Amino acid sequence: MIDWDVARRTGRTLARPGPEADPAQIAEAVAELRDGAAKSEAPVREFTELHASSATAPVLVIDRPSWVSANVQTFSEVMEPLANRLSANSGSVARTVGSRVAGVELGTLLAFMSSKVLGQFDPFWSGEAHDVGRLLLVAPNIVQVERTLDVDPHDFRLWVCLHEETHRVQFTAVPWMRDHLTSMLSEFVAASESDSGSLTDIVGEVLPRIGPIVRGEDDTSLSDLFQNERQSAIVDQMTGLMSLLEGHADVVMDGVGPEIVGSVGEIRRKFNERRKGGRGLDRIIRRLLGLDKKMRQYSDGARFVRIVNEQVGLGGFNAVWAEPDHLPTKEEIHDPSVWVTRIHG
Repeated sequence: MIDWDVARRTGRTLARPGPEADPAQIAEAVAELRDGAAKSEAPVREFTELHASSATAPVLVIDRPSWVSANVQTFSEVMEPLANRLSANSGSVARTVGSRVAGVELGTLLAFMSSKVLGQFDPFWSGEAHDVGRLLLVAPNIVQVERTLDVDPHDFRLWVCLHEETHRVQFTAVPWMRDHLTSMLSEFVAASESDSGSLTDIVGEVLPRIGPIVRGEDDTSLSDLFQNERQSAIVDQMTGLMSLLEGHADVVMDGVGPEIVGSVGEIRRKFNERRKGGRGLDRIIRRLLGLDKKMRQYSDGARFVRIVNEQVGLGGFNAVWAEPDHLPTKEEIHDPSVWVTRIHG
């Protein structure tokens, strides 16, 4: 379905270079990010009361091309079942040509995203026996944003590490989390429509809606339009989970930040403005890819976490990590009292 080598080469080739920096500045940023991740772990675990018995996840400070390669590897593993099914239904020539085109498209998308992501926890990577994913910190993007926002670079790097370290803590301290997310993704892939008739119908429905999305008149994204009914239900479940994880990380940033990040107030104010998005073509691409909706996961999830903590305390909130059935639904993210009633009576 996708030529992964083509996707990797395309993405790495098209990835824009990062901000100008001399070797000493690069070395300083890399060292600070590694140190920031290490410094963040203890206060994050203390604040959240989430502790891992044996699970670990390495921290990698990388550049944009390396981020592309890491995500191509993840996509290839997640989408392998669907790729095998589609390959069985197509001729060898059509499969080869189509997979290369798809590889170029995916590589182009990843090249665009490679300049946007500050950090990412990859829960699907498997390393040593006790590793649960890996934490990726994209150094050139962090340096670029700290310069754009005109904030203290040392404080900003540590602040970013607090957010990303929270994700590492979430997955290493909650043993079922990775398998649950993997299961949802596998179910989503298995529900894909793979026959040509279904795909033709979907494309026919998608094209007329692209204009309203670009103009901001439609809140859906391209990925939403290509989902069938079963996949939409799965996405709703995943939206609840991702809103929880991102919102929880933001709350931890704001809770731990004042203790160890001197200019946290200024950073938060300027960063929130940045999250509102860019202009022109960048804004259009964000709408098509659903990145605006992704940004709302932070605020919606943070509101859920804060309200639940106010109603039942940290111990009551941490019941969310007990088992998959305790995760909030998409609807409960917007109405936390419903989750409190369901879980705590």
